[in-house]
Amino acid sequence: MNPVLQQAAHGVRFDWGLTGGRAIAEGADVAVVVDVLSFSTSLSVAADLGIVVLPYPWEAEDAPTYAAQNRATLAVGRSVAGPGQVSISPASISTAGPMERLVLPSPNGSAISVDLASIVTTVVGASLRNAAAVADWIAREHDAETASIAVVAAGERWADGSLRPAIEDLWGAGAVLAALEDHDWPGLSPEAAMAADAYRLIAGREESHLRASASGRELVEAGYAEDVVVAAEVGASRTVPLLSDRGFIAAP
Repeated sequence: MNPVLQQAAHGVRFDWGLTGGRAIAEGADVAVVVDVLSFSTSLSVAADLGIVVLPYPWEAEDAPTYAAQNRATLAVGRSVAGPGQVSISPASISTAGPMERLVLPSPNGSAISVDLASIVTTVVGASLRNAAAVADWIAREHDAETASIAVVAAGERWADGSLRPAIEDLWGAGAVLAALEDHDWPGLSPEAAMAADAYRLIAGREESHLRASASGRELVEAGYAEDVVVAAEVGASRTVPLLSDRGFIAAP
């Protein structure tokens, strides 16, 4: 691939979806995956509760078997969840009973996280809830002069399977990038700097903007307004979920 499209000249990069993530993660030390509504928000809630999260393909037929083999609870789709059943909804995870492991399928954030784990050493899940914590962790654990960071906005999918850039993921990615800039982290690509600026434009008004966004309205109209509220809990979490061969676990 053309190194220009990989933003290879920059230490901090930003792009969209699986294909964009693969491009900018090549040669990176850390990939940060952002899927605000709702994978990475659900991941943040689970990590706060000490739950190990196992990402898994969306609508995989063998997901129940995989969960059983790993002695894990399987999160189901919102629309099919029964009373008391854990779904991919962050609100449902926050009110669920105790569990050690959670299989969390997702067509975007989960799939991207698994894929990038084969390219980079470290994959991190970030949302508006823990964006500052993720940036603090990067600044603490990595050398700004030598490390390369790839921040990936997961986006959503149109009915034909093509990428739909979702503005909430731009804001979530931008929150991480803006926080890195606050650490005087150098080397942001123009794409990364744009995402940081996009977040700064709505900082302090995250919930109202999430509610007004296409993805937020979709959830609210479907009866899942609480998921938007949880997603807008800016800075509520100091937990940094790192993907290992055991699943996502909280960084020490």
